[in-house]
Amino acid sequence: MDFLTLAGLLVAFGGIFLGQLLEGGKLSSILQLTAFIIVIGGTTGAVMVQYRLPVFVRSLKMLPWIILPPKTNPQPVIQELLEWSNTARKNGLLALEGLLETVNDPFMRKGLQMLVDGSEPAKIRATLEVDMDSRSEVERQGAWVFESAGGYSPTIGILGAVLGLIHVMENLADPAKLGAGIATAFVATIYGVGSANLLFLPISNKLKGVVHQQNYLREMIIEGLVSIAEGENPKLIEGRLQSFYAE
Repeated sequence: MDFLTLAGLLVAFGGIFLGQLLEGGKLSSILQLTAFIIVIGGTTGAVMVQYRLPVFVRSLKMLPWIILPPKTNPQPVIQELLEWSNTARKNGLLALEGLLETVNDPFMRKGLQMLVDGSEPAKIRATLEVDMDSRSEVERQGAWVFESAGGYSPTIGILGAVLGLIHVMENLADPAKLGAGIATAFVATIYGVGSANLLFLPISNKLKGVVHQQNYLREMIIEGLVSIAEGENPKLIEGRLQSFYAE
């Protein structure tokens, strides 16, 4: 679990609310349902217009990654690759066929299947690199959805402010309704700028970081599989793989 994300959200929103209280304001004055609907609804709609349904759905599935990112611990992967290397060195590549059902990761299973099939090292590298690029492209598009939302929300916030001011102008003769309209105008701007810089853009960058970590792990896996296919010594393979994550 990524506790830093939770801590960051707590610090960010806590700082804003605390600052509001220290200035003598009330939390209720910045909790505006109308402004929230305008900004979040308008931003979501704009993003839905920009992206295709599979990309939009993918972004929602990736959202939990900001707190529960996919496991990218390299050590278990390195140990598994070394076990494959030792098995192939002692009993040949066909001896790895019995391990196919035990591999859960589709990327590693694909590479292992190519080893068992006796594919050339260059072919293994080329095929898996295409697979890696395809996966990362799909995942990056999911991150771009939130980046786009971060671009739209400030403008939607301004739109909400204008709508609030229109409401004010329509009720100049009734002072009792002026306060609600002005509040909606200013709070919509806060929601637009705040959601972009406290939520959408940080979420996008966090997801891009997770995608980068996954790609880096896949690059290491490719290197390990190619080394096994070339029949290299397991000790040399271990040193090469460990160097990917050398401190």
